[in-house]
Amino acid sequence: MKTIIETHRLQLREMNVDDAPFLFELNNDSDVLKYTGDVPFVNEEEARNFLVNYDQYKKYNRGRWAVIIKNTNDFAGWCGLKYRSEDYETDLGFRFMKKYWNQGFASEAALASINYGFSILQLNRIIGRAMIENKASIRVLEKVGMKFDKPITLSNQKAALFTISNK
Repeated sequence: MKTIIETHRLQLREMNVDDAPFLFELNNDSDVLKYTGDVPFVNEEEARNFLVNYDQYKKYNRGRWAVIIKNTNDFAGWCGLKYRSEDYETDLGFRFMKKYWNQGFASEAALASINYGFSILQLNRIIGRAMIENKASIRVLEKVGMKFDKPITLSNQKAALFTISNK
C-alpha cells in the first residue's frame, strides 16, 4: 500500500480492495452521508467494485486517500484531492467514521492534503465544497485556510465553494 502523506498522528495512503469493508461501513452511516448527496453502497461487493474502478491515482496522481490512525492502525475515513475533469479543478474532500469526529483528524488530514497539493503536485488552486448546513465541514475548510468564494448548489441543496491558492 502506497503511503502518500504522514502527519504526527495519521498516515494517508492509497485505498485498495482490502478497504472495502471499511468503505462500506463508512458509507452506510446516515449521519456520515447526511450532507454528501451520496447514496450508501448496497453491499461490500459494491464498495469493492468502486475501489477496483477508482482511477484517480493512475490518471491524475491524486485521489481520496485512506486515513489511518498511526498508533492503532485503524481506518478512520478518507481525505484527499480529487481531480474534477468537468471543471478542471482539484477538490479537497474528507469523510470520517463518526467515532473519529471532533478529534481534529479531518483538519490534520485536510491541511496535509493541501500542503501536498501545493508542494508535490504544484497546484495553483484547490477548491472545497460543502453544503451550507454542514457547519463541521465548513469549519474544517476555514481552519485549513480556505476562503469562501461563492454560493453553489450541490445535490439540489444550497452549498458553498471555498478556495485556497498557492502563494
